[in-house]
Amino acid sequence: MGALVIRGIRNFNLENRAEREISKMKPSVAPRHPSTNSLLREQISLYPEVKGEIARKDDKLLSFLKDVYVDSKDPVSSLQVKAAETCQEPKEFRLPKDHHFDMINIKSIPKGKISITEALTLLNNHKLFPETWTAEKIVQEYQLEQKDVNSLLKYFVTFEVEIFPPEDKKAIQSK
Repeated sequence: MGALVIRGIRNFNLENRAEREISKMKPSVAPRHPSTNSLLREQISLYPEVKGEIARKDDKLLSFLKDVYVDSKDPVSSLQVKAAETCQEPKEFRLPKDHHFDMINIKSIPKGKISITEALTLLNNHKLFPETWTAEKIVQEYQLEQKDVNSLLKYFVTFEVEIFPPEDKKAIQSK
């Protein structure tokens, strides 16, 4: 129902509005500087054939114009250039450590990055054996930055499920 009302409002008096827009004065040529205007009048009075040459359409040039194809691209903004300069892609790669979680075929991993399975493995190893899997050993093993490993060990933990035994005999027994 709303589209019908909007269409009626949009098409109201459409022909008169179009006719009014068509009959409007077309934009005029920008005014010339007075010194240029006097020079143009002088040149046209000396060479009257130039005025006819200016108004004539050249078919050969028009055919050349039809053959021209312009393919343009927007210029790169300065923000994109700065972002591209700041983040450099790592050029060195390493092979993944363990293949027992091989859900996705990962051929190589950039240095300074780890896969999800590797992150879970190193977090679990650090949780189970913190004296052997220290932050320094993880840095050497996975070729990561020290600050990244420290943040990873500080803020991320693996999921842990604990089942508490029932304290009284009234608890429902699992089947």
